[in-house]
Amino acid sequence: MFAVIKTGGRQYRVVPNDVLEIGKIAGDVGTIVQLGEVLVLGGDTPVLGTPTVAGATVAAEVLQHKRGAKVIAFKKRRRKNSRRKRGYRDELTVLRITEILADNAKPTIGPRPKKEKVAAPADDGEDAAPKAAKKKAPAKAPAAKKAPAKKAAAKA
Repeated sequence: MFAVIKTGGRQYRVVPNDVLEIGKIAGDVGTIVQLGEVLVLGGDTPVLGTPTVAGATVAAEVLQHKRGAKVIAFKKRRRKNSRRKRGYRDELTVLRITEILADNAKPTIGPRPKKEKVAAPADDGEDAAPKAAKKKAPAKAPAAKKAPAKKAAAKA
């Protein structure tokens, strides 16, 4: 099943477990938000909204709030000593689609539990086995210099 949603002036085709970046929306990291503007519900029998599908929502988990790439707007009028430099970065929200809901249903899937980082046990110098030293290949001895044969022959 898929859905077409509208948020931030853009439309997105989504399926469960999709990860997408949209314009910033309210919601803390790790919470479930509902996106209510569903334009199309697809599946065996697609439902088209006029303009939206009544009672349909999409549940998504907020993964992260971040800023987009830097965009520089630089204008110059040549030979006029006139320059203007402006820049901005979009505020983005990263979402993972959890469910596509119809008929005013409530989300049944909650946020995923966070994975805890497992710290590696600290190795003491006494307990750890000594590491084998890497052996370097012996350097080749420089070739012995031979007396130039041409000079010797020229003198004789």
